[in-house]
Amino acid sequence: MPELPFAPMRPLPPPPVPHPVHPAPPAPALPMQGLVLLAVEDSRFASEALRLMAQRSGARLRRAGTLRDARRILARYRPDAVLVDLGLPDGPGTALIAELARAGPDAPPVLGMSGDPGARAAALRAGAAGFLEKPVAGLAAFQAALRAILPGRGPPGADPPAAPPPDALALHEDLARAAQLIATRPDAAGRAYLAQFLSGVARSAGDGALERAAGQLAGGGGTGPLASLLAERLHHAPGAFARTAPDPQSMGRGQRRGPAPDPGIFEDRK
Repeated sequence: MPELPFAPMRPLPPPPVPHPVHPAPPAPALPMQGLVLLAVEDSRFASEALRLMAQRSGARLRRAGTLRDARRILARYRPDAVLVDLGLPDGPGTALIAELARAGPDAPPVLGMSGDPGARAAALRAGAAGFLEKPVAGLAAFQAALRAILPGRGPPGADPPAAPPPDALALHEDLARAAQLIATRPDAAGRAYLAQFLSGVARSAGDGALERAAGQLAGGGGTGPLASLLAERLHHAPGAFARTAPDPQSMGRGQRRGPAPDPGIFEDRK
């Protein structure tokens, strides 16, 4: 049987040279990476805007809605900084600012907050290290205010990322709370608190009509017109009255001292 012819063997081609793999550059550190902030703020709408800006800055924000809740939290935890609204339902925020100022160097630095720019002087007199006007002008302004009271955070880097829009459900909750307060027939002190609370909420939401109605109540007017306006706002689905709300983009770790706090007063919503 004749032998079959075989073609001469050819050497295999060399394996392809792999391209060098360059690791992706690390993501730039966020300016407030790892910090825990405590916001003492009665408005859920304002608190949610602060939480979003803290999140975009690399920090976690926890909230207390009253002076009492803030004191309970501070007895267990030491946040890296405290943001205190000056008008709270159970007393002036300046009282808590003064307490922290008297606590000595171990106390966290404090930013006073208010929708009234004239309140800056009162916050600084009480011992605040800085002041943040509401609604916050933007993410860069939020970060700059914190850098000013937190040593070692350095100058601003790249432009901060955009933050999501404010939470319309939180705004709806604030308005519902105000309507409930009116239904209790508040006394003069209660009406004064209600006027300043709604004035701040309206300013943050860009609701001029609501802000004017709150101003009329502060000037001695009755609650009737304000109740009618709140009923109109609450009749709409959440978000229908928040179309003019400012966008926040145009706009850590604490040391734990004890058991976990009640979820209702110590929150860090994702």
